[in-house]
Amino acid sequence: MRIGFIGLGTMGQHMATHVLEADHEVAVHDLRREAGKIHEAAGATWANTAAHAADGAEVVFTSLPGPSDVESVALGENGLLPAMQPGAVWFDLSTNSPTVVRRLHARFAESGIHMLDAPVSGGPHGARSSRLAIWVGGDEAVFNRYRPLLEAIGDQPMYIGPIGTGTVAKLVHNMATFAVQTALAEVFTLGVKGGVEPLALFKAIRYGASGRMRTFDRLLDQFLPGQFDQPSFTLRLAQKDVKLANELAKEIGVPMPLGELTLAELTEALERGWGDRDARVAMLLQEERTGLDIHVPEEQLREFRG
Repeated sequence: MRIGFIGLGTMGQHMATHVLEADHEVAVHDLRREAGKIHEAAGATWANTAAHAADGAEVVFTSLPGPSDVESVALGENGLLPAMQPGAVWFDLSTNSPTVVRRLHARFAESGIHMLDAPVSGGPHGARSSRLAIWVGGDEAVFNRYRPLLEAIGDQPMYIGPIGTGTVAKLVHNMATFAVQTALAEVFTLGVKGGVEPLALFKAIRYGASGRMRTFDRLLDQFLPGQFDQPSFTLRLAQKDVKLANELAKEIGVPMPLGELTLAELTEALERGWGDRDARVAMLLQEERTGLDIHVPEEQLREFRG
């Protein structure tokens, strides 16, 4: 296929290389001329503009820093929209705004061009080794048609749903990642200031119950099936432990804004009379606030259980 690849930064440079290695005819473009040298050496054509990269391409990939960059490349002078032909496909690999994605999708659809959001996860190492998750939103038939091309970039391309849902999934993933990071910074400083040597503390939490389990796997046990009445750890005990941790933080002068929020959530759930249910029943408070009732049938969860 004739492929246009725009954005040869930390992630894009490796993904463009893998597309080349799959024996496609590739035109590359980046704001930095030197970024395309390695791709030219491997057989790619340098394009002076995004439009030039997209001209005649069956598929265009963009890997750009953010929403304004994507809009500029899509709609700006020498951009994608006037250069792409009806029936062509654009996969935006950037971490974007769902609102921007849906707006661009509508604009390109008017010209008969398929736009799909396809943000990736795996970092530079994953991009280099093709071990990337690619979360795709848009036309499922288009996704299925070009799945082999996506598999040249990442080992886990998956269809998420309608346009924009791939980007929503990416934002949820990254928000969870950095929220956990913030929580770990908070509790780790509590442990060290409380007198535990840092490596010993790491070993303790790494080999505890939570440390032995992948973070998101815990969603399978209670939250996704909506079952909280066979507790593995009761809310009453969880609230007691979190209260003790917050008391320790106050004693030794460790700010714990997330710890205080966690205690408030568990206490509110406890006051609902849920003390003997699993501690994760407190997650129902957020469901109530958002007007959701999340329940995934057990048969759909079996493939994810160890």
